[in-house]
Amino acid sequence: MNSLHRRGTIDKEATQTKSSAPPPRSQRLGGEGASGNNALGFARARIIEVALIAIVVLYAAGLLVAPLVAIISGAFGEGAGAFWRELTSVDALSSLKLTLMMAVGATVINTLFGLCIAWVLVRDQFWGRRILNGLVDMPFAVSPVVAGFMLILLFGRTGWLTPLTDALGIKVVFALPGILLATIFISLPFVIREVAPVLSQVSLDQEDAALTIGASRLQTFWHVTVPAIRWGLLYGVSLTFARAVGEIGAVLVVSGGVSRLTETSTLFIYRSLDDRNYVGANAMAVLLAAISFVILMGIEFLKKRTEHTRIL
Repeated sequence: MNSLHRRGTIDKEATQTKSSAPPPRSQRLGGEGASGNNALGFARARIIEVALIAIVVLYAAGLLVAPLVAIISGAFGEGAGAFWRELTSVDALSSLKLTLMMAVGATVINTLFGLCIAWVLVRDQFWGRRILNGLVDMPFAVSPVVAGFMLILLFGRTGWLTPLTDALGIKVVFALPGILLATIFISLPFVIREVAPVLSQVSLDQEDAALTIGASRLQTFWHVTVPAIRWGLLYGVSLTFARAVGEIGAVLVVSGGVSRLTETSTLFIYRSLDDRNYVGANAMAVLLAAISFVILMGIEFLKKRTEHTRIL
């Protein structure tokens, strides 16, 4: 027994000695080399990441910040007094008033019809649904100038629908209805494309429950459906208004650009540059940029709330 116990003790000490012994030199060199390679790879990845961030920041600054600084510098180049004088001139105020009127009108109309179109595309199945879904994106693909030209073909002097508008006593082209139609066309998809994904995720159980307890379809839509899609709807409405404020191509074709009559703010900038009134052009550009910036900040807030709603 003593000999067996002594032998076991010797084997245990040998095992402990072997486990505590340093690894062979070849293994030590391999481990240090792998650790060094990992550190080198991490450093290279970090350098590439920092370089990519720098490129993106410089690219965005060059495209976005530099033009903004340029128009601000141009607007205040002759002092704050000249900036205010040009911005409060009769032509500038008239164009700004017309722009806001057209933007509000187009936003209201596109909100109502955009909700109807989104509802039909999501809730109903019918022949031609995919075609209608594709046509909704047409304003994204068609140039605004082409859109204005299409309105000329429809409502111009020899347009297809001119006999009808003449019979009704309505002048469309080179008048306010033409500007409104052009603005509606180019800003049509935004409400639809923002509302449809949210609406498709709304559960029908709550709507069915409201209908079961006696609510009308309008009450169900207003008190059940609208609260569920409100953030997506507000996001689409904000995008629609922002797009309508900045439109120039289609409006330039159909409006005629008559000062104090059919001249929007973007057309005021266009004419001011042509007349070498750079302070006036820059002053209006700064005002429109400020409006767009406020809208964009609101959109970012609504975007976060919309994503939160989709997750829930």
